[in-house]
Amino acid sequence: MMEKYDNIRPYTDEEMVVAMDRVAAHPLLSNIVNFLFPGMEREKFEQLLRSVRTVDEFQVKIMAPVLDRLIESTVNQLTYSGVENVLRPEKSLLLGNHRDIALDPGIMQMIFYRNQVPRTEIAVGDNLISSLFIEDIMRSNRMIKVVRQGSRREIYESSTLLSSYIRENVANARASIWLAQRSGRTKDGLDRTSQGVLKMLDMSGSGDFAKDFHELAILPVSVSYEFEPCDFLKARELYITRRREYVKAPGEDLNSILTGILQNKGRVHFHFGEPLTRQEIDICATFDKNDRFRELAALLDRKINSNYKLWPNNYIAYDLLHAGSTYAEHYTEEERRRFLDYLNQGLDRLIAQESSETGIEFDRDELMELLLALYANPVLG
Repeated sequence: MMEKYDNIRPYTDEEMVVAMDRVAAHPLLSNIVNFLFPGMEREKFEQLLRSVRTVDEFQVKIMAPVLDRLIESTVNQLTYSGVENVLRPEKSLLLGNHRDIALDPGIMQMIFYRNQVPRTEIAVGDNLISSLFIEDIMRSNRMIKVVRQGSRREIYESSTLLSSYIRENVANARASIWLAQRSGRTKDGLDRTSQGVLKMLDMSGSGDFAKDFHELAILPVSVSYEFEPCDFLKARELYITRRREYVKAPGEDLNSILTGILQNKGRVHFHFGEPLTRQEIDICATFDKNDRFRELAALLDRKINSNYKLWPNNYIAYDLLHAGSTYAEHYTEEERRRFLDYLNQGLDRLIAQESSETGIEFDRDELMELLLALYANPVLG
């Protein structure tokens, strides 16, 4: 019966070995080695790839050093809390806010690795899989492929399959799974759980709302970045969206991945909450059919937002946006000056680049307002 998931599930150990041979022979490998491991010869890295025989080995020998290097070079301090909630013998659906395409689940996996917690499987949209090369790397890294492209019927069938896969793995204690609370990253700083995600999860249920969601052992995850990944790119997208339909340029998703990876993120904090209780879900189940999803989404939002760690930048942005000093006790004048310098310098680069490359004229004040809202909105919870 598990064969029906072959197109979306992570690779098995045997499939991963074959995939590593393909990755080792790919022309792009030289660029990746130069980027991630300066000074290492391609041939040496090829040998390392071909020495890997299991998915666990791939994550330990390849991904852990890569993520360690990225964290060391772009994160000033990584903290976390609530790891004891994922040390339970039961498996969980880790449902979290989503700020960065690659690093939300990537840093989470490193936290688990460092604390000897079994790594989760990771649900990732197929819009990020632009080639077999990328698919080989991601599915060797316990990635579940979320199909987002196709006809309405194809999307429905894919959602049904994904829902069934998640339920079978979590309920039968095969694996924990990470899933974003919504499709796509938060671009305005407001972390809100999509009812569509919850309805997708319900598609594989028995019809008993409370039982079906309790079976998934949903564990809320909150990730907080001091400097929002891709902040200027997010403000740019929102600015254009206010005026016309936003159409992604070729390679834009890859650019977002690389920008998020390379950008300095300052301090980063993850919190792993306690799984939703049967009593909490029972309360949501007392509402009418459509309202129960709204109530469950609101419950998750409260848990995720209440454990979001606010940084000085968040409080500074709120006060700048509202022309006041409501939260002045949470930051110093020096922190305020540094954050304003960061925003202004980033806007200078963005506006200059857009003017020279695309001819788009941006209103600086409106862009600043969007950036401030991105950082200020988490204060509102």
